[in-house]
Amino acid sequence: MDPSLFFLVNRQWTGPAMDRLMAAMSSFDLWWPFLAGLVLLTAWRGGRRARTFLVALGLTLAVGDGLVAGPLKHAVHRLRPYQAMAGVRQVDLARATRPRAVALFQPLATSVTTAPMVIGPANPFPGRSFPSSHVVNNFCAAVVLACFYRWRGALYFLPATLVAYSRVYVGSHWPSDVAVSAVLGAGIGLGVLAALQWAVRKVEGRRSES
Repeated sequence: MDPSLFFLVNRQWTGPAMDRLMAAMSSFDLWWPFLAGLVLLTAWRGGRRARTFLVALGLTLAVGDGLVAGPLKHAVHRLRPYQAMAGVRQVDLARATRPRAVALFQPLATSVTTAPMVIGPANPFPGRSFPSSHVVNNFCAAVVLACFYRWRGALYFLPATLVAYSRVYVGSHWPSDVAVSAVLGAGIGLGVLAALQWAVRKVEGRRSES
């Protein structure tokens, strides 16, 4: 089922406009200057709630990306679709373009794999398909935003879902990768927030006792 659904998204449900949109949604290099600027502006101009949100978000992403997604990739070693099969479309913004936003207006870098990757001494099982760090991080962020800003924050689930879909569309992940990664990211977000809330209550309880 995974390959069948993958090829529906990667080969059939496609078009020039979708290629560009999905390549943009999948490119962290494109978005990080904007996100970094937004974080700095929030830290500078935001109130106590906004700064608390940034701390919670930073801790959640550190756990999700550094303690969960990264180690799991090295433990599971699942091949990406473009490594495992022939006929996979790879879609990306024009490479080596700086600033990255300029690549939005240039021809896309596209290719189709011709054969599965040969695993051997030169390529010692370089699979990093599961989990998807893009998806884990975005769903972590969506949960934290929803918990802090209710329905307005929950709107971030829309771009997070687009990012997840784009990872299949551009040939980097299997559908099961992104589905499990979304659940994993949401669970990490809820878990870290619950742990932070418990820690805050413990600290406040000790202060009230003293």
